Amino acid sequence: MLILLLAAQAAQVQPAPAGPTLGASDHRVDQPIAAPARKPDFADEFNGARVDTTTWRFDGDYNKQGWFNHEKQYYGPANARVAGGTLTLTARRETPTAPDSGGQSYTSAKLVSRDTFGYGFYEVSARLPCGRGMWPAIWMLPTSGTWPAMGEIDIMEMVGWNPNVVHATLHSEAYNHVKGTQRGADVTVPTACTAFHRYQLDWRPDAILIGVDGRSYMRVANDKPGGAAAWPFTRPFRMILNLAVGGDWGGARGIDDAALPQAMRVDYVRYWRR
Repeated sequence: MLILLLAAQAAQVQPAPAGPTLGASDHRVDQPIAAPARKPDFADEFNGARVDTTTWRFDGDYNKQGWFNHEKQYYGPANARVAGGTLTLTARRETPTAPDSGGQSYTSAKLVSRDTFGYGFYEVSARLPCGRGMWPAIWMLPTSGTWPAMGEIDIMEMVGWNPNVVHATLHSEAYNHVKGTQRGADVTVPTACTAFHRYQLDWRPDAILIGVDGRSYMRVANDKPGGAAAWPFTRPFRMILNLAVGGDWGGARGIDDAALPQAMRVDYVRYWRR
């Protein structure tokens, strides 16, 4: 995003993903991308009655002082529900009363995986919210380090004022939106807000590909000088699922309170180790 706390530690900070029109078109591709034909090494199919807190933690670390990029939400567990085989993260126009509230006027939910995952294939089936001011994201960060040197993988972002356009972006010390050097691409998914789609990441030592429904639309190769400054994607990251409200990108055209509540729905999260 446009504003980040660059000195924050990843163990505490979850900097929000990339900002408007920041995907670099020179990393656009159109090629097949496919999950391995075997059982995933990790999967949450959300078939239980509640969020599995041995698999996910609710992230409310910055509720009191406020979240990054001028986002407007309070993140709480009450906004995450599992029913009918689906995880639902709901954004609402309401004033939280919990002791860690920072005076927000909106609530939502954010989950962070307890396990870390590295090279391999990732697939998240999700249906996105399209209300103006919504900012759903599926993304990854390591457990420690300073942004952007620690690296960030944005598998899917969308903002409600530009519905059905999904973005994939990588951030590193040498390639990030603060410097205007970030690497990524975007693609239009006409039914992103009305149907489930498979958002996919193929993470290899030599390249990262991101796609939707079996077609990769972004490929970034590990072919630039600079070592970890160019390619910090050599250690395990945690998976993050969240629905932000407002912010420098999500709220660039305001928030449509009349459209709330809005929900991001996730059918499953799967990972195949490589």
